[in-house]
Amino acid sequence: MMTPPTLPITALWCVLIAALLPYVCHGIAIVAGPKRDNHNPRQWNVGLTGLARRADGAQRNHFEAFPFFAIAVLVAMFGGSPLSRIDALALAFVVVRVLYSVCYLADWAWARSLVWAAGFVITIVLFVSPLLRG
Repeated sequence: MMTPPTLPITALWCVLIAALLPYVCHGIAIVAGPKRDNHNPRQWNVGLTGLARRADGAQRNHFEAFPFFAIAVLVAMFGGSPLSRIDALALAFVVVRVLYSVCYLADWAWARSLVWAAGFVITIVLFVSPLLRG
């Protein structure tokens, strides 16, 4: 009888959380913005300002960051990285992306850029983690 593979459970939950972050920001944009015209939803965001516009921007960036992160988790898993390392890096990514949202919504542009860079570096480290020793 084969034993099932051990999975980085925390990392897999982090992938789900990262996949949901854009929708949280979109919800904030909907609540903070003008009434949404559901007949023409793609044009609604064109006139957004203030918090609603920043929430929409955060949403878009979360969608952009997600594929690389999800693939990096898979590469780390299939590349044989230690599960504790995969879990820790994935958790760090999610924490950083939540901070990214806070910075974006608060209009802290400089902090937002630094936090974005941290998330990008974490994803790269996750991606190359099978090449790291120990």
